[in-house]
Amino acid sequence: MTYIRTDGRKVNDLRPMEAKVGVIKNARGSAMFKIGKTIAYAAVYGPREMHPKFMQNVERGTLRCNYNMMAFSGSGNRVRPGPSRRSKEIGLVTQNALAPVIDLTEYPKTVVDVYIELLQTDAGTRCAGICAASLALADAGFKMKDLVCAVSCGLVGDTPVLDLDYSEEAYEGGAVDVPMAMIPRTGEITLMQLDGVISREQLQRAMELAREGCQKIYEVQKEALRAKFSSMEVEAGETGVSSPPSKGNREA
Repeated sequence: MTYIRTDGRKVNDLRPMEAKVGVIKNARGSAMFKIGKTIAYAAVYGPREMHPKFMQNVERGTLRCNYNMMAFSGSGNRVRPGPSRRSKEIGLVTQNALAPVIDLTEYPKTVVDVYIELLQTDAGTRCAGICAASLALADAGFKMKDLVCAVSCGLVGDTPVLDLDYSEEAYEGGAVDVPMAMIPRTGEITLMQLDGVISREQLQRAMELAREGCQKIYEVQKEALRAKFSSMEVEAGETGVSSPPSKGNREA
């Protein structure tokens, strides 16, 4: 039986989205990404010397991602504060999803830290975190081949759908969640996880929906970057001051 979404969306509809960069004053780069009721903030610090030194890469900088859900962010029970096995796993997943697009060869022996905080959650948290982190790295001025877009897809009952919310993940008839991240220009998939049982045909359909969804997210991300740098150009023109230089210089 075909599943009918309770919020009125079609199977290929995303929840309402919002994105903004430059939201954290003291960070090198920062961003907010909101999809539905899930809100992720990301802040980038570095490059700075990596400690302990035996972990340094002499050829390039190291990307390190930290994921955290605020204690009050969950729609259900209060989230236990502090690092957990799940948060460490998602931090590593995020790091691996972003690594193919960022070039840190100019910063050997250093580390670039990305801190992701979820202020409010309603499913799709790791995907929202990846979208926010990708924007924050771009805002920080690092060389990147492209942005990374991420969204969940999967099954609710027997119906492939895009962008599951919490009620769909907890559907009594059974649900399968497939978080997926990709590089829009090349179509390269940098993350795909599977929680549940799904047929090959259903998975292929869900992935098609995710690819379509990532392209829509990509447009929202690009618009957020355009909005910031367009406003900078306007301000520079009004004051007669040239635009600030790139943030590509190494920090202490």
